[in-house]
Formats: sequence, structure tokens, C-alpha cells
Amino acid sequence: MVVAGSIRVRLGTGGMGVRGRKMVWFAAGAIVAGMAAAIPVGASSESGTRQIAAYGTSSFATDELVGGSVQAPELARLGSDAGGTPSDAAPIFPDRSKSNGRKADGQHSGESSRDRSNTRQLLSFDGLNHNDQRFANGGNQFSLEPPDQGLCAGNGFVIETVNDVLAVYNTSGNKLVGPVDLNTFYAYAAAINRTTGVRGPELTDPSCYFDAATQRWFHVVLTLEVVPSGANGGRLTGPNRLDIAVSQTSDPTGTWSLYHLPVQDDGTQGTPNHGCSAGSPPATWRTNPNACIGDYPHIGADANGFYVSTNEYSLFGPEYKAAQVYAFSKRALASGAATVDVSQIDTTSMVRGNQAGFTVWPAVAPNSDTRNSDDSSASRSGTEFFLSSNAADEVNAAMSGTSTDLIVWALTNTSSLNSPQPNIRMSNAVVRVGRYAMPPKAQQKPGATPLADCLNDTTLPVTATLSGCWRLAVGVEPAHNQVEGQAIDTNDTRMQQVTFANGIIYGALDTGLNINGHIRAGIEWFAARPHVTGGRVHAQLAGGGYAGLADANLSYPALAVNDNGAGVVAFTLVGPGDYPSAAYAGFDSKAGVGSIHIAQAGVGPDDGFTNYAAAFGIDPPRTRWGDYGAAVVDGSSIWVASEYIGQTCNYTQFIASPFGRCGGTRSGLANWDTRITKVAIAD
Repeated sequence: MVVAGSIRVRLGTGGMGVRGRKMVWFAAGAIVAGMAAAIPVGASSESGTRQIAAYGTSSFATDELVGGSVQAPELARLGSDAGGTPSDAAPIFPDRSKSNGRKADGQHSGESSRDRSNTRQLLSFDGLNHNDQRFANGGNQFSLEPPDQGLCAGNGFVIETVNDVLAVYNTSGNKLVGPVDLNTFYAYAAAINRTTGVRGPELTDPSCYFDAATQRWFHVVLTLEVVPSGANGGRLTGPNRLDIAVSQTSDPTGTWSLYHLPVQDDGTQGTPNHGCSAGSPPATWRTNPNACIGDYPHIGADANGFYVSTNEYSLFGPEYKAAQVYAFSKRALASGAATVDVSQIDTTSMVRGNQAGFTVWPAVAPNSDTRNSDDSSASRSGTEFFLSSNAADEVNAAMSGTSTDLIVWALTNTSSLNSPQPNIRMSNAVVRVGRYAMPPKAQQKPGATPLADCLNDTTLPVTATLSGCWRLAVGVEPAHNQVEGQAIDTNDTRMQQVTFANGIIYGALDTGLNINGHIRAGIEWFAARPHVTGGRVHAQLAGGGYAGLADANLSYPALAVNDNGAGVVAFTLVGPGDYPSAAYAGFDSKAGVGSIHIAQAGVGPDDGFTNYAAAFGIDPPRTRWGDYGAAVVDGSSIWVASEYIGQTCNYTQFIASPFGRCGGTRSGLANWDTRITKVAIAD
């Protein structure tokens, strides 16, 4: 049995400030201490339990990167990315955000300079980049951005996963395996067979997790079925699923078990029917016209369960439905069981009785166990905690892109996931925090943009009779007025990575900040102390604050904290005087965020195809950046990962053979990189 309910608590006190050079961190304001209220338990949401079966095994096989220059088609599909009105004509992997483009008044702040961080960078190296992604699997891939970077570490290994490849490293930063394309890893046909043109399914939003308790590695990705060939080749048909891979040993370079979980929620393949609209006009190639989509999957675990949450939209219609939470027996997955039970919770109307959950991010814990030592009843039965926010238009359009609500969730009785009839209950408490708001787009430092130069060129001979570099990049002549993108996406206000450590749940999100009159994208972090009574969660604010710069933007925070409350928050730093750079700051649960460290400075501007969206048929234009970064505790250290730009080249180098490769540092249509850094934490 799966039961969902909701209560609301407004409790909290302000945090304490920490100062750092160029950086501002200040206490969460306007928090009313000792003020509590409750509302009636929300309507039950019972989606029940079903079984999924293992469909095979997989292991890594590294292929040499193969490919020359641009090959049509370079993008899986062209069309409209309406930001909340997705269509199967949209570019590959649209991020469904109804708040995209909204502007909100950011929290005001002043600058400070004091530094209490206690970090020491041990190692930093380049991870996967767009060249790896595009030319893996013999070059049978599409150009993709953003990378959507995931990271996991343990037992002497580090795994990085992005759209749409992964790699395994040792803890010295040496690559052991990879890049391995995700289509091959999950036993699918190639994203596109460059010889026949046949297309495999689309995979997106990868993430991974190492579970110290079971000594197993977990990997999750969203997979969407497409028309494989013909005039409608590449268009979405409707069915989509979460693909789950679990290592069979503690060595991630060995064999993995594979599982499918259908998530179209239209009543087919064992899914509930959530009534997603079909959109207009109808299309004959859609086998499931009323399919929903399990977008933006993210993972967590406690002592008993493994959890995946998604944001459910209509795949072909305009509406957002609600976050979905899927709970599995961690023991069953770790054992490679032939069949595994999965319990699904639909969060419709669970917040205050009238709001759906949005990006309800499950927690991970440094010790793989989210039992609360101060809450014996929850410890005995097992509890997984989650955090979410509610400023997004998906759930709170009337708030105009701002909110002071932190939603703390608890899934209780998780020990029952190991029984034949799981009996879990989900509830939430709303805690008042400092105001967060839609962050502004980010400027970047001017630099060489050879893709823009190519799109603007009309004189380069490409055949005996045709001229114009643009012909080598796009099929339809664009306007020759392309310029460097000065509106890089800095996310919306959705929750980012969540950690539970020593009875406190931590999270961070992107927010707009007004720092000495400069409107910047910054970070708000939260620490809440949850406790469970009668199967329902209550929570108190244990700390919170902001981090930001007056002369740059911080985006896509990933906060990891150890059991002693010490940690690191990783992010991308970009601004008028900074190329997109991989950065981090030390964190302490009492002192807050310390000064900013640049793990690796960017060396050029973002020069990918979404910078010049109109030229590629993407409407409205949107310069995409990674939808999330990653940070993970590994013993006395923390590994962090962020997107940055690690290459630059000029137009002459760009048009040299092979076209667009700039010596193998990028592809013709994108130049993103990722950076992996190991930081020592002194408690």
C-alpha cells in the first residue's frame, strides 16, 4: 500500500553569515521564529505497486572516438522548444520549464569578505566533453547540449555521466573506461546509424550513485522511444521509461544488471493513467498520444530503498502534472533480482492540499543511511527524506517566480520495501525560508566564437559553385547576424542536489540576487531538521543563506556535506569578466558558505548551437547550460563536478580539416567541457 499525505509547518530562525572575497553570503531574511501552523492532511495519492523485470546485462566496451566533421543530421530534431509546451518536433532533450523566460525581483544583499572555509584542493582534471559525446560509438551520435553532469565515487573509482556518454576513472584521475555511449550501455541501437540513418531511442538526464552499504553502483537515465526511420524518423512516439543499471559487484568496470520502468502513465505497460492531453494536431506516428513524460529523473537512497523522482509533464500537450516518486527495495536491486517491486507515489495536490510537488529531490547520505539518530520511531521503520521548492510556474504561477517556502518530504516505513507488500507513506512540511526568485540569464566574457563566424560567412568556397561556411553547419541559410550569447541559462528555482547528514537535510537552488544594484544569479542553501511523528514529517529550519558575486553569476549548485556538517558546494561561475568556469566553495553547517575557489578557469566563451538557436530552428532562442552539476562525499574528501568551457580556437583553426574540430577539442556545433575536482575537507 502506498499512502500520501501532507501537513504544513512554518518554523525557523535565520542563519549566520560568512564572508569571502568578491563573494556575498548572508543570513536568510524575514524568517519568523517559533511560528507554527498546520493544515489538514492532503488527499491520499495511491498509485500502488507493480513489478519490473531485469531485461539483460551490460558491461563497458570502449570504442575509439571516430568522426570527422559535421554530418547531417547533427541534431536529432528541429522545431519549437516552447518551454512548458513540449512537442515532438522540439530539439533533442528539451528542458521542460514553464518558468523559462520569467523575470523576478531578486533578494537584496551587500558584499562581504570574511572567509571561514576550510578546504584543500587535492586533484582536478578534465572530464567528458562535447568531442567525447559526439564521436563516441564510432561517431554514431548527435550533437547534444547541455551535458547534464552526474558524478558518483567510492571504492577507489569515480564515474562521470553526461548526455550521452559515461566514463570510469580511478581516484588519481586516470580514465579506466570510456567514453562509452549510453545507447550501447543500455543495449539499444545507436542514437543514429550514420550508414543507414536508422535511429535508436533518445536517452537524457543521466545520474549515478555509489551505495557504500551494498557496495553497488546505480545509474539511471530517461529513455524516449522514437520512429526509427522514414519521413518521420526521430519523432517521439510516446512510450518513455526510466532505465536503471545496477553493478553486480563493487567494481563498476564489470557487469551490470538492467531494468526498464515505463513512466508514460497513460495506462499502458502497467502504468497508471494520469490523463495527459494529446496535444494538437494529432499525429499518426504517435503510438501513445496521451503519454506523459518522466522528465528530470534524480536518485537517492536510504538504508532500505533506492528512489527516483521525476517531473511529470504531458509529452505532447502543454500541462505539468506532478512530481512522481518511485521506491524500490535497494536489496533487491543490489542482488540483481529477476523481478523487483516498485511503488509509485503521485504528489498531485500534496503541498498545502492544492499544489503538486515539483523536483522533489531525494536525499543521499555519506553513510548510505538516512536514519535519524534523534528519531527512534523513524529509524526502526526507515525513512527517506526529500526537498523541493515551489516558486516555479508549474505549481505556483501566482507567486510571480518567487517564494519563501521550503518543502521537506518524508517517505516513511521504507523497511516494508523489502516485504512482498510494501506499505509506505509520504508526507511533507512547509518551512519558511529566505526569499528565492527566478535567476537572471548570465553574461559571459567576450572571446572567439568560430561557430558564429562560420554562420555569418558567405564567402568561403565549399564546392565549385557554392560559397559560405554556413553551408557546412546548417541546411537552411541563417541570418548572418550571429553574435556571442550573452544570456546563458542559469536554471529556474528548482531544487538541486540534496544530502542528509547526521539528522539534517541540506539542499541548494538557483536564485536571483540584487548585490549592490547588480542583478546576478546566485545560490540559496538550506539546512532543515526533520522528524517524524505518527508517520508524518515535521521540520525546523536549522540554517540557511545566500552566496553570490557582484561581478559574476553562480549557477547549478551541488552541495555535499559529511556527517560532521562540513562540505563543498560546486557550481559554474560566469560573468562579463569570466568565461564559464568550474568553481566551488567550502561549506560548514554553522558558518555557511566560504570563499569561492576556481577549480579551473574557462578559457573561452560558450560557442554551442543553442547560442545561435534561431539559426538551427530553435524557437524561442535559449542558450542552454547544464541542468545540474554534482558533488559526492568519498571518505574524508568530496568530489565535485561542473560544466565549463575548457577550449578556445579561432575561425581559421575552426575551418581547417577536419572541419569544426579545432584539433579534436570540440565538435562543429558545440564546445562544452566538464571538470572533476577532489577537495579535502577538514572538520
